[in-house]
Amino acid sequence: MRAPTVQLLLPEIEDLLQQGQYADLRRALLELHEADVADLLEDLAHDEAAVVFRLLPRDRAAEVFAHLEPEVQEGLIDDLGAEGALRIVESMDLDDRAALLDELPAEVATRLVSSLSPENRRQTQLILGYPSESVGRLMTPDYVRIKRSWTVQRALDHIRRYGRDAETVNWVYVVDDEGRLVDDLHIRKLLLADPAATIESVFDGQILVLQATDDQEVAVRLMARYDRTALPVVDSRGMLVGIVTHDDVIDVAEEEATEDFQKQGGVVALERPYMQTGLLEMVRKRAPWLVALFICQNLSLVTLSFFEEQLDAVVILALFVPLIISTGGNTGTQASSLVIRALALQELHPKQWHRVLHKEVLTGVVLGLLMGLMAGLAATVVQLMGVGQNDAPVRVGFAISVAVIANVLWAAVLGSLLPLALQRLKLDPAAMSAPMVATLMDVTGLLIYFSVALLMLTGVLL
Repeated sequence: MRAPTVQLLLPEIEDLLQQGQYADLRRALLELHEADVADLLEDLAHDEAAVVFRLLPRDRAAEVFAHLEPEVQEGLIDDLGAEGALRIVESMDLDDRAALLDELPAEVATRLVSSLSPENRRQTQLILGYPSESVGRLMTPDYVRIKRSWTVQRALDHIRRYGRDAETVNWVYVVDDEGRLVDDLHIRKLLLADPAATIESVFDGQILVLQATDDQEVAVRLMARYDRTALPVVDSRGMLVGIVTHDDVIDVAEEEATEDFQKQGGVVALERPYMQTGLLEMVRKRAPWLVALFICQNLSLVTLSFFEEQLDAVVILALFVPLIISTGGNTGTQASSLVIRALALQELHPKQWHRVLHKEVLTGVVLGLLMGLMAGLAATVVQLMGVGQNDAPVRVGFAISVAVIANVLWAAVLGSLLPLALQRLKLDPAAMSAPMVATLMDVTGLLIYFSVALLMLTGVLL
């Protein structure tokens, strides 16, 4: 989403470019946040963006570069040439550098990595050695660590000397002589401690640790649960290898939430922002589920064909088919959405299915009575008004009411238990539950509807 300031400044930036007033343009850029400058570059023409980017100081250029979309980054790398691109890449934070190299074509990434300084190459290759969705890809080695045997005063002196190069100094990490993590301390604890005390004496024993091989969602959950701004990352031996900060975790959380929302809508997760996704890719992401659901929906037609005689005999039943389908589908989708979110937040485990069933049965009964009462009244009134008129309007209205109650109850049960079953089978509930619930409810809802109608109207109207 573009900031209003960016939209207002875009014409001014283009005018300064056309007039060649580069000093004024540079001053205007320095007053903007790095993310806003990145938005400007993405809105400018390709050649104009390259000129504007070259006006930025090196450190600021690296920050702006990290906010750009991958395809814009790749274009700028081509424009900057090997030497210019290398300077920008080496100025980037390690985690941002790894993210860039992940997105670039393999030959471009390999060329850049091989051109890095030995230390930068070693650190970059270390991060790139971890799985793509692991905490190791998020971590940065720019942190402050201290020894357990130091005094508080020595630790503070060390922080003053090296802290400006760290990603954060809110938390400092205590290691033993071999580099194993033994504790992490908030800076406030050190500032308030006796300068002559040893670091070991101010340990609190409350340490949260991420494994480098952990999934990135683990970092999201831990930071949210314990309200942390940074977490240490260790390897299999307990050696401190980096930290993960809240800004990186926020990006992951946004990506995961977006992916889940898209999957719940029956869409394979988009790899690029919506406006940058091409027509063919959009069709490829959306078509599979639509085709699969279209085929499954044919079962509804088969179900309706079985009850053709009943529909001809009692026309009012046909009029309420859309209501039955939508009520069941909406109820099931509600239930599945709530359970999927609870699973994502780890508020719920598949083993608790019996508690979920109890809750949804009670909820389904109450919602079913409410919706059934409304449907029964509506059916009775429209029949008395001459729509689908028959000899037993109250009996038909009551049958429709009972069918809606049963339908809503079944939808609540199906919608809540299906995500738990998929999770237990190691399948992604977000990708399958909502579309499956809607389709299954169309078919089973019709079966429930006509079964109730046959049971209650046979011998009366049927």
